[in-house]
Amino acid sequence: MTERWTVRVDKRLCVRTGLCVASAPADFELDESGQGRARAERTAESDVVLEVAESCPIEAISITDADTGHRVFPPET
Repeated sequence: MTERWTVRVDKRLCVRTGLCVASAPADFELDESGQGRARAERTAESDVVLEVAESCPIEAISITDADTGHRVFPPET
């Protein structure tokens, strides 16, 4: 069974580089202020989405398991 993720971009942290949209336009878009946001709050587990979150220069993207709430990225310390 495919895991479902909740993907969020923290508006307080996003610095509008657009890397998320350039790297995964099917999963991310820019809002009216030019900040990245997930196209859907919930999505299927995806290596592409995880890579985008990991490459965000200020870690503004968080991913959690939609069913359990377990943090996928950034990893729990």
